[in-house]
Amino acid sequence: MFSLRDLPSPSTGIRAKFGALLTALTLMSAGQTFAQEGDFPAEDLESLKKEVLKLNRDLLVLEEDLLFPAQSQVAVYVSMDVGHFFDLDSVKLHINNKLVETHLYTEHQKDALFRGGIQPLFKGNLKSGEHTITAFFNGIGPEQREFKRAASLDLKKTDEPAVIELRISDAGGKQQPEFTVVQWPAP
Repeated sequence: MFSLRDLPSPSTGIRAKFGALLTALTLMSAGQTFAQEGDFPAEDLESLKKEVLKLNRDLLVLEEDLLFPAQSQVAVYVSMDVGHFFDLDSVKLHINNKLVETHLYTEHQKDALFRGGIQPLFKGNLKSGEHTITAFFNGIGPEQREFKRAASLDLKKTDEPAVIELRISDAGGKQQPEFTVVQWPAP
């Protein structure tokens, strides 16, 4: 059985919402018992169900806050500009020389990137301090040859969330793709 004391101490707002969810779930189970006996109005039961769904949504947000607290959160996205010189096949993401994510791209996903989409690749936690983010890009380059490149970023993680973009763009003058890893400025 969960208790409000099981939650971390600095999360007073989280405790209140978790307590409200527990109360709603208790009322929901009581409402089902009354509804079975026919003593609980159907519209009240429907309103209670809506409230439980809303609280469930809030619980999912709170769960994400607990799993990925803002002070240690890092998110990595992939973007592609034009894409005439590179047909993306896969991306491998390493943080501090450790493989944390690999993604193979479908035609639909590549098309979305060509049209300006940004794909979330990774979301995780990093302690404050120095880290190395390295992305390995695989695909077909100019003259239909296999193309493998890497790009890195030395990240100084602070207590703010870090947002990293893996950019694939065309260098028209060189007629080659360019790969960069960029940290977005803090909001």
